[in-house]
Amino acid sequence: MTRPLWTAFGGLALALAMLGVVLPILPTTPLVILAAFAFGKGSPRFAAMLEEHHFFGPIIAEWRANGAIAPRYKAMAVGMMGAVLALSVWMGFSGVVIGIQAVCIGAAAAFILSRPNGSR
Repeated sequence: MTRPLWTAFGGLALALAMLGVVLPILPTTPLVILAAFAFGKGSPRFAAMLEEHHFFGPIIAEWRANGAIAPRYKAMAVGMMGAVLALSVWMGFSGVVIGIQAVCIGAAAAFILSRPNGSR
């Protein structure tokens, strides 16, 4: 009964990851890893397709084997987070919004940077 929910959640995470390719607000790599996890619980077929993908497959394998994110992807993720925060400041968002954003982005960046380096 929960398999369709996991599959739907995986599809949503993957759709958001695809949007993250063009929108700097959404972090692609963590969303792909989340989609792989959800598909692993809900749809082995979709999980296998994602794991065999030429670009995402190695990222997922590194994460599963070592909890690792390659330095290139770490730099991209943290750079995009910084760009989003700078854009918010430039657009004149209130200090409260920028403060909340800074705390959330800081926590996400700390987590990403604390992961071991992958090989890609």
